Amino acid sequence: MNEDWAAVAEAVNARARELSMRQKEIADASGVSLAIVREIQQGRIQRRRNPRTLEALSLALDWHPQHLTAVLQGQTPPNPDRTAAPIEDPMVPLLNTIIRELRGLRAQVGTLTNRLNEVERSGGEKPPRKG
Repeated sequence: MNEDWAAVAEAVNARARELSMRQKEIADASGVSLAIVREIQQGRIQRRRNPRTLEALSLALDWHPQHLTAVLQGQTPPNPDRTAAPIEDPMVPLLNTIIRELRGLRAQVGTLTNRLNEVERSGGEKPPRKG
């Protein structure tokens, strides 16, 4: 099966312009990492992705969940069913953002803990600051 990642990039970029969405907004709305959104929009890295990634991006761009999968496969995308219940809880992207923030905070706490351990090992004197 041929996959047309250039068509996916074109569709995502056109829709982002149409909705005036930036990459970070797409990433936040979809729960997909900013790096992956960037890769898909640039069409640089053409590799198989988790089907949920394209589904999450489709939903964030207010399309049918299978829209980008259809584009990838060279098919006509389905029309969104506006009467159907939302497939994904709107809290999921927010929770994914919170998880990313917590990971960042955990890394910062780890750095601070390492610095405190260095101070204790050096007998209370502050180690020279790096950077």
